[in-house]
Amino acid sequence: MRHARRVTRPNRYPSCVAGVIGDMSETNTVSSPIASTSAATGELLVSVVIPALNEAESIEACVRRSIETMETHGIPGEVVVADNGSDDGTPELARAAGARVIHEQRKGYGSAYLAGFASARGKYIVMGDADETYDFREIARFIEPLEQGADLVMGSRLRGTIHRGAMPWLHRYVGNPVLTGVLNLFFRTGVSDAHCGMRAFRRDLLPRLDLRTTGMEFASEQVIRSSKLGLDIREIPIEYHPRTGESKLSSFSDGWRHLRFLLVHSPTWLFLVPGLAMILIGALVGAISLFNVPLFGRQWELHTLIAGSMLAIVGTQVAQLGVSARTYAFYYLGEHDPLFDRMRARLRLEHGLIAGALVFLVGFVMAVVVLIIWIHRGFGELREEKLAIAGLALVVIGIQMIFGAFFLSILGLRRRSRAVEDPQPPVAS
Repeated sequence: MRHARRVTRPNRYPSCVAGVIGDMSETNTVSSPIASTSAATGELLVSVVIPALNEAESIEACVRRSIETMETHGIPGEVVVADNGSDDGTPELARAAGARVIHEQRKGYGSAYLAGFASARGKYIVMGDADETYDFREIARFIEPLEQGADLVMGSRLRGTIHRGAMPWLHRYVGNPVLTGVLNLFFRTGVSDAHCGMRAFRRDLLPRLDLRTTGMEFASEQVIRSSKLGLDIREIPIEYHPRTGESKLSSFSDGWRHLRFLLVHSPTWLFLVPGLAMILIGALVGAISLFNVPLFGRQWELHTLIAGSMLAIVGTQVAQLGVSARTYAFYYLGEHDPLFDRMRARLRLEHGLIAGALVFLVGFVMAVVVLIIWIHRGFGELREEKLAIAGLALVVIGIQMIFGAFFLSILGLRRRSRAVEDPQPPVAS
């Protein structure tokens, strides 16, 4: 391990007290209504949790600035640095600056934060990176909304000030807006900067949030889980500064991890929307071909019907996967899904079986008609190819619906035990 080194750098935040804080016992403090209750009880109000991996150039400034801010505002708090395997002396520098250091050997942004959260003792947890991109003088601004009833307070770089060189154009104009837009579309969070690393939340929410991811997608997971639980999420504009040291972010791989996480946590958009779209398009294309409807000045023949039938069959399978995923999430993951709960109260296994049987019956009758015509012609040339293909497609879709209904019923076997464990109806998110 390389020896710890103390780095003396010019102050990057002019409105801060210049220089490095020395003996904190000599720091003058001002009274603050934010901290009055916790100060009276002797409890810690804030735990500033900072994940770190080889951040020797900046960790001291981040820790000292956090401590100085809490002292200035009279906020009882602590700084917890979750070291993720640094070999440049980061832990020693953080400890010397006044932080409590814990070590997390499992690599990953999320792993470091999870370890830090587990060690935190404050009523509120403030999150921030160790590279000086975020100004820890903003701690009090994050705590105020929490004291007023908010559950999660997000910083917004896009609504604040992004200093020159702080964020690559690809992240600023493509990555962050696109991923934030997808997250808002899927989960209706209403945030403007879903991947801002500076945020604060109530520590007692950790058991309900049940955060698990270990990588950069941890930032998305926290917002998604908060939204699904119907928590009060608020935003404040902040400044974003150029980082100190080498970036650990991989634009494309981390971006894909975020997008993948969004998709697998939204079966509606991953399965149901594409599946229903394929069914609709397949049925429309098939009808145009089957009934010889002229379109764009031409007739669409057998190959068009085959494509439409295939699309409808695949769409049915994909949509069923979506319904199954939402069912699993509701019964086994505790997801709050008001729409599913209403549908569950109205629909039973028999409804699915009847619907599947009707589709199967229509397709079967069409296939029988084709067979009778073929027999009547002495097993000669088969001219009803379109009717045969449409009938077989409906038979396949009907079979999928019947067995899909049985599968959903199997997943629903947990319904009775869940009702005993949690008699209260799900809360709308």
